[in-house]
Amino acid sequence: MPIVHDPLPITEDDDTIRRYLNDSFLPALIPALAHAIGDMSLLREDLRAPEGAMTIGVEQGGMTAAQQQAAKEIALEAIKKLRDGTATPTPHSIEEDARAISRWMTGSAASDDYLPMLLEQLAADGDPRVPQWQADPSKPFHAVVIGAGMSGLLAGIRLKQAGVKFTIIEKNADVGGTWFENTYPGARVDVPSTSYSYSFAQKTDWPNFFSPQAVLLDYFREVAAEFDLGGNIRFNTEVESLTFDEGAAVWKVAVRKEGGGTETFDANAVVSATGQLNRPHMPEIAGMDTFAGPSFHSAQWDHSVDIKGKRVAVIGTGASAAQFIPEIAKEVADLTVFQRTPAWFVPAPNYHDAVPEGQSWLYQHIPHYLHWYRFYSFWTTGDGLLAAAKVDPNWDASETSISEPNDQIRALLTMYLQAQYADRPDLAAKVVPHYPVASKRMVIENGVYAATMKQPHVHLVTEPIEKVTADGVTTTDGAEHKADVIIYGTGFLASRFLTPMKVVGRGGIDLNEQWDGDARAYMGITVPNFPNFYMLYGPNTNIVVNGSIIYFSECEVQYVMGCLRMLIEDGHRAMDCKTEVHDAYNERIDAGNRQMAWGFSKVNAWYKNDKGRVTQNWPFDLIEYWHQTREPNPNDYVWL
Repeated sequence: MPIVHDPLPITEDDDTIRRYLNDSFLPALIPALAHAIGDMSLLREDLRAPEGAMTIGVEQGGMTAAQQQAAKEIALEAIKKLRDGTATPTPHSIEEDARAISRWMTGSAASDDYLPMLLEQLAADGDPRVPQWQADPSKPFHAVVIGAGMSGLLAGIRLKQAGVKFTIIEKNADVGGTWFENTYPGARVDVPSTSYSYSFAQKTDWPNFFSPQAVLLDYFREVAAEFDLGGNIRFNTEVESLTFDEGAAVWKVAVRKEGGGTETFDANAVVSATGQLNRPHMPEIAGMDTFAGPSFHSAQWDHSVDIKGKRVAVIGTGASAAQFIPEIAKEVADLTVFQRTPAWFVPAPNYHDAVPEGQSWLYQHIPHYLHWYRFYSFWTTGDGLLAAAKVDPNWDASETSISEPNDQIRALLTMYLQAQYADRPDLAAKVVPHYPVASKRMVIENGVYAATMKQPHVHLVTEPIEKVTADGVTTTDGAEHKADVIIYGTGFLASRFLTPMKVVGRGGIDLNEQWDGDARAYMGITVPNFPNFYMLYGPNTNIVVNGSIIYFSECEVQYVMGCLRMLIEDGHRAMDCKTEVHDAYNERIDAGNRQMAWGFSKVNAWYKNDKGRVTQNWPFDLIEYWHQTREPNPNDYVWL
C-alpha cells in the first residue's frame, strides 16, 4: 500500500476498536475524526493539552490520563458513526476546519500567512502542488534531472504532471539515492516516517515510527512506480560534465554510459538533484594505505567483510556511526571507537519501535488521521525549536550556550547523557559536549548507543589519532590499538557541491572555479552565469532543528517549475540569475547564519566549508522559504 488513496471500510466491532484506540495518538486522532465527520464540537477545550506540551517526545502530547480516557470515548463514538454511516456533517470549508483544528492542537489558530502552507502540507484533499499548467507539446523542450533520489524523483513527478519532456540520469542501478547507497547496519532516518515522505504521497502502512533504510528504499521505489517514472530514468549512467552552448542556449550533457563509453546530448534545462551527502569523506590520516586488513567508509559498506569475532576500529562518532556501532558491537570481539568531538544526543524513546497494530489500523481506516498525525510531527519538529538555536545578543554567549533557551536545552540534554552514564563517570566526562546545542548535527537515539559504549568489549578513545599502521591505529599518547578491520564513519564532502561533475556556463566559466570552494546560490537553486541550471538541496538549504528536508525539496521544485513555466510559456530561450540579486541574497543568508549556533560556534561541523563559511544551512524559519519559493520573480533574472 504505497500511497494513500481512499480509507479502508470499517468492519470491526466496538471491542476491537477500543483495543486499537489504546495504540492511538489522541492529539491527532480527535482532530482527524472531527475533520472526517465534519463535527468540530469534538475539539473540546477540556481535552486540549497544556500550553507548551506540544513538543517532541511528550507522551500523548501532554494529555492527562483523564483526558485520554475521555478522548478515547469520544473517538469510539465518532468511529462508530463512520462505520455505521450515521455521521451528519456540518458544512465547513477546509480552511475553517484547519483553523479550528490547528488552534486546538497548538494553542493558536494558524494565521492567514501560515494557513496556506499548512493546507499544502496536509494534502488532505489531494495534491495542491500539481502544476496548473501544461507544456505545449509542439514546442521542443527537454529537461534533464541528475539523480533519482528523493529530490530527483520529486522533480520527475512534477515535470511529468506538467507535460514537460524529461530524462532522469542516475549513476546507480536503482532509485533512492542515499537510501540505495547507505546499507550499513542500523541505517535509518532520524525524522519520523510520516514527515520523511512526500506530503502528497503518504503511506498508511509504515512499519516503523522511524524508517530503516530498506523501508525507505522501498518507499521511493513505490513512488517511482506509482507516478510511472521508470521509463524516464537512465540507470547506471553518470553525468561527467555539463557545458552551456550560448549560441543554441542548450546544455551539452556528457554522460558515461552503462558498460563504458560516453554520450553527449542536449538539454534545454538541467536540474541537479545530487544532494549534499552523497560523496563519502575519507580523513587524511598518515598510514591509512598501510593497514593490512580490510577498511571501508560506512557509506560504502563492504558486506563481504566478516566482522564476527574480529577486532574492529571505528573512526568517527557522527550520526551514521551512532547507528551502526550498536549493531556491529553485537558481533565483534573487540570494538574501539575513536571520537574527535562528542555529539548531542536527543532522546526519542520510539526510535527503533514498530508501529503498533492499532495505530496502523487507524492510519488505514480513519480519513485524515495520517495527515493530522503528520502535521503534529511537522509542527513539533518545526520552527518552535529554531529560537533555541539563535544567538541572543544580550546573553553572555560562550562556547557552551548562546541564549537562555539554548542553555536550558543544553542542561536537559546534559542531564540525559549524565543519567545514561551515571554508572560510568569515566565515559560521562568524554561524551558530554562543551559546545552550544545545534552547533553541529544532533543524534536522535533511544539509549542504545550509551548501553553499547558501556559494554566491556567496547572502548571509547578520545586521544587524537596520530597514524594508522599495518596492525591498527596509534594515538598521540603513544597507545597502539590493534584492529583487524577499520571502518570510517567520517561523514561526507557536504560542502563540495556537484562533485565530481564539471559544469561550464556562459563565457566558459567553470562553476567550481567561480565558487572557489565557497558554494553559493540564489534561493539555493540558481547561480549567475549558469542559465537554466537549477539545484535541489543546493547551498544553504539544509535544515538543522526545524523540519524535514523533504519539505525544502517540495519548495525548491515548486520554484523550479515556476521557472520552467516562464521559459516555456513566454518563449524565452534561457534565464540567468542577476549577480546583484544573487549577492544581496547571500549577504542576508550569511548574516543570518552568523546569528545561529552553527555559525557562532567554533566547533568543527560539516555545516561549514574549508573557509569557515556556513554553506549548508538555512538560518530562517520554514514559512519564509515557503514564501520565497512560491513563484519566481522574473525581475531577478536576465532573459536570453
